[in-house]
Amino acid sequence: MTKDSTRQRILDAVVRLHEEVGPATTTISAIAERADVQRLTVYRHFPDERALIHGCSAHWRERHRPPDPATWAGIEDPRERLEEALQALYAYFEGGREMLARVIQDERKVPALSEAMAPFWGYLSEIAGGLSAGWGAKGESQRLVRAAVGHTLRFETWCSLSAESLSNEEAARVMAHFVAGLAERAPHLRTDSLPTRSIRG
Repeated sequence: MTKDSTRQRILDAVVRLHEEVGPATTTISAIAERADVQRLTVYRHFPDERALIHGCSAHWRERHRPPDPATWAGIEDPRERLEEALQALYAYFEGGREMLARVIQDERKVPALSEAMAPFWGYLSEIAGGLSAGWGAKGESQRLVRAAVGHTLRFETWCSLSAESLSNEEAARVMAHFVAGLAERAPHLRTDSLPTRSIRG
């Protein structure tokens, strides 16, 4: 067995365990057993948690690449542009549902995981900026539109819509209309009159 093939088996094992039980619960012993190697072999390839997390993250991203913003950047109408982006993003969420749910759940528990997730959050923030443009909103209205677009891009938002039996296309259309409606009404909203108490109270 070559060094590269052993590393591949370990990474495959880590990905499966992260999808099944989450990074916070995955142990070196479980990885070694799943990859059919010794614990020391795992440590030889990944000497610490940071190396293991980053290796797993890079391995998973090779197979689950997020949609390229260039595919919707040329669409002039902001609602159509957002809908196109959301369809692509929601399909990506669907394809990576198990892993994304686990890592988002465990991110605060594992410092190395938070570091590995930074590019993902940066990606969402970047596309949110582009998708918030062109709605004709300014000042406080633009802030509200930006917040609404950010909400539509969240994995948790997609999970909620999926749980209501909406297809990715339906979910994208609903969210695009939601932002469009807000953009139209935003100039008339007084944010200082909106309730500030959280739902949890």
